[in-house]
Amino acid sequence: MMKNIEPIDKAEYEKIILIWEESVKATHHFLTDEDIAKIKLDVIKYLPCLKIYACKDSKAKILGFIGIFEKKIEMLFVSPKYIGKGVGGALANFAINSIGAREVDVNEQNYKARKFYEHIGFRVYSRSSKDAQGRAFPLLHMKISNVSCM
Repeated sequence: MMKNIEPIDKAEYEKIILIWEESVKATHHFLTDEDIAKIKLDVIKYLPCLKIYACKDSKAKILGFIGIFEKKIEMLFVSPKYIGKGVGGALANFAINSIGAREVDVNEQNYKARKFYEHIGFRVYSRSSKDAQGRAFPLLHMKISNVSCM
């Protein structure tokens, strides 16, 4: 499967919001449907503040996306049918090596995401008991020092 990573524009926001929601439902089992609906509103509001890149196949179908603010990965979501097929790794590698991303926050309850980031060189340096919006979802703050990943 050929993968291209390219910036997206506002016209593609609907597509990535759908991928976000499908991915969250498949991977964030600690969230209720009500939690997801509330967080989705924040995500929609926050998208214009980020540099967003999508991983697309040869037919320009979006397989996953990453949102970056300055040197921090703010979101990385992959369509559930492409999880484990290298899309997340390609996006993270792009963010680290092409954009200079060095930090990410991971929900403490999302063990697979933590392992994914640790696999590519991120390490936990601190913890918050709440997320950035003050919700009771603890975050692990991670940094990378080794940039030769994947």
